[in-house]
Amino acid sequence: MTPGSSKRRPGFLFLFLVGAGLLGFAMAAQNSEYASERAAMVQRLRTQGIRNERVLSSMSRVPRHRFVPERFRAIAYEDEDIPVGDGVVLYRPHVIAIMAQVADPRPGARIMHVGTGSGYLTAVLAEITPGVYALDGRPGVREAAKRRLAELDYRSVRFEEGRACLGLPKEAPFDAIVCSCAAEHAPWALLSQLGEGGRLVIPIGRGPEQTLNCLRKTGGRFRAEAIPGVRIRVTPMSCNPDSP
Repeated sequence: MTPGSSKRRPGFLFLFLVGAGLLGFAMAAQNSEYASERAAMVQRLRTQGIRNERVLSSMSRVPRHRFVPERFRAIAYEDEDIPVGDGVVLYRPHVIAIMAQVADPRPGARIMHVGTGSGYLTAVLAEITPGVYALDGRPGVREAAKRRLAELDYRSVRFEEGRACLGLPKEAPFDAIVCSCAAEHAPWALLSQLGEGGRLVIPIGRGPEQTLNCLRKTGGRFRAEAIPGVRIRVTPMSCNPDSP
């Protein structure tokens, strides 16, 4: 220890505490932004049939406006799709809520989100469980989402590089796999990475619109269910689905 170093330490500690306090204040201010808009969004989702309280509570906390360009922040909580750049679209809150509700995330669950996009749905899932894996084969999109989630302190999310329809076999099994990209039929590689009772939530179909489907694994077999009344426009998977 150099002479006088013990005298300098309290000053350093003071500056550190002040900095930490300012950071905490800034984060609290950010969380309070658009609070009434988030509350109105959640109330609208209730009237639209969303009943999963974990999903509603999560969406009441995630600052959706931080996932869109500034010019769109005034409509961030409206029930509209919003382009966020690089061909990525942030899907309207109702679609996000349905996808999360069908996946039925629970605390401690292991979930893979395929097609991370802006990272908003990833954050909604991460509010419920720390075991979220984010997979996106587009380097620029993936890194932007990673930075955004780190800024918002969603540091438990594990970002992975890979082809959408191949998933993450090294991390399997998963309790749920949620796809924000579409396929003509459910990729076998993803189905094989579900644990018993696991769910694959994925838009399926040809053409500009797809139907949201849930495939649940029970007794080693899969039961498919189309979610009624939910047709969405999503990005096709980056590779053709494989088969058994």
